[in-house]
Amino acid sequence: MITLFNPQASHDLLCFRSTLFNCKATMPSTDNQSPSSSFSSFGRSIFGVRQEQVHSVDAGHESDSCNLELGSFQRRVTDRFQDLSGASNDELLSIDWVQKLLGVFICCHEEFRTILLNNKEQVSKPPLDRLISEFFEKSVKALDICNASRDGVEKIRTWQKHLDIVLSALGSNKRALNEGQFRRARKALMDLALAMLEEKDSGSVFSQRNRSFGRHNSSKDQHSAGHSRSQSWSVSRSWSAAKQLQSIASNLVPPRGNEISATRGLAVPVYTMNCILLFVLWTLVAAIPCQDRGLNIHFSVSRQFSWSVPVNSLYERIMEESKKRDRRNSNGLLKEIYRVELCTRHLTDLVDSPQFPLTEDQEMEIEQDMKELTHVCEAFSAGLDPLERQVREGFRKIMTCRTEGLDYLGSSSYADQ
Repeated sequence: MITLFNPQASHDLLCFRSTLFNCKATMPSTDNQSPSSSFSSFGRSIFGVRQEQVHSVDAGHESDSCNLELGSFQRRVTDRFQDLSGASNDELLSIDWVQKLLGVFICCHEEFRTILLNNKEQVSKPPLDRLISEFFEKSVKALDICNASRDGVEKIRTWQKHLDIVLSALGSNKRALNEGQFRRARKALMDLALAMLEEKDSGSVFSQRNRSFGRHNSSKDQHSAGHSRSQSWSVSRSWSAAKQLQSIASNLVPPRGNEISATRGLAVPVYTMNCILLFVLWTLVAAIPCQDRGLNIHFSVSRQFSWSVPVNSLYERIMEESKKRDRRNSNGLLKEIYRVELCTRHLTDLVDSPQFPLTEDQEMEIEQDMKELTHVCEAFSAGLDPLERQVREGFRKIMTCRTEGLDYLGSSSYADQ
């Protein structure tokens, strides 16, 4: 096969010419050497120098390429979280904003997976192998929180059904409201209140489900997943989101200088992804109904990383938002949930013991509440399905990266034996 242009051959030829020129200028006299010994010595000189140059160029190119990849990753993480932190108070913790957060996480995680793929040989070497293994241990707990978040979205769908009944009973009715409509709305509001209270009960029907993304609850599947920890495939009645977050947050410290140099800088993206993973999971638990919710974790990111500024800013804003509400009585910090809680509380007071006919002020208040509930239900209808898909995608990204990474580590261990 004829190759019209071979970059390596051109590079070798240039090295050869350069070496030949240097040898002509510095080569010692051969008057006292035989032709064969002179040629042999000359050949060793040429090929020895050429190989050394090629290896030096390749090592330098590999190092520069890795540095560029790692630096680019850090910049993209910073840019994405700066965009998220620019959200207004009304946008923060809305369904749309949480979707954007998950989208950022998915992009960052996929780029992190690519970094590991491009540095498979380095992943299996200490101390990076230990750092990667610890990250994968935290990933198992992340899968649990994804499952719990998915259940939380399902709970919101149940609440929406009760809200639809309230809207059907009191909304879009040009005629005067009557007692029958109020009874129907009152029952739906009571059912909604009970459903939202059920969220705080660890023994709720949702927490008893044994399911996960892409798996059916069958004995066959349970046996096929026997090699994995059961916690990654289900959320038991005793499961606690708060404890999972505390476990993920443990031992989260920036890499030391010797770890960075020993891993050729790869310890930095591992730490970055650990922090992003924790923050995203913490935000999901904060926003979405989740079994045994709790936000009290130690989250402090070193200021030496550019992305730490927007991440810390978001953390502080979300904590401030949680302080504005009674966390013990809140089902989640999601903006739409907060609007439901306020609106239904006011509406319950109105329908509790009305006097017919209603006054003009009462009719205006009910109409205003109906508009608010309509907007919330529209947000649920438009956003819950995409939100669940984002949670599913995040689950799959975490699982894929973990599976591939464990294969790298396992292959290395087998090769060393």
